[in-house]
Amino acid sequence: MTSTMIDSLQEKQETTTRTKPLVMIVDDNVELLEELENLLKLGGYDVIAISDGTQVFEVALKNKPDLILLDLKMSPKSGFQIADEARNSLILKDVPVIAMTGFFTEKQHFLMMKLCGIKTSILKPFRPLNLITKIEFALGNRLEEYETDGT
Repeated sequence: MTSTMIDSLQEKQETTTRTKPLVMIVDDNVELLEELENLLKLGGYDVIAISDGTQVFEVALKNKPDLILLDLKMSPKSGFQIADEARNSLILKDVPVIAMTGFFTEKQHFLMMKLCGIKTSILKPFRPLNLITKIEFALGNRLEEYETDGT
């Protein structure tokens, strides 16, 4: 690798350094997606909002979000499928996923979530503060990294 290529890679890494956690929101309900996007931006997060589940994996690989907030009941690709893809990806396997659902509340659905790598969920409709608390808990130490980077 030439020094020009190395410089270019280092410059690219420096320009992609984030100062806030990046949350990817995936929901086919565009109105809810916009509300969540605004809420999380006000809460101090960078946000990528996606309404088409077929684009999630590609966008997530490109941007490596710190957390994925994922609706489970979507078509043509369900949230279960998206979470399973992320779990099986070397790049995304450690990205926490919070499932949002109003439909999948029975015991077997929670088992399916665990099998897909989803560690926590929130039932719709939810209170904004409850969602922010779930996100902060799922991000854990990552929030501290962002807080100390800015000082």
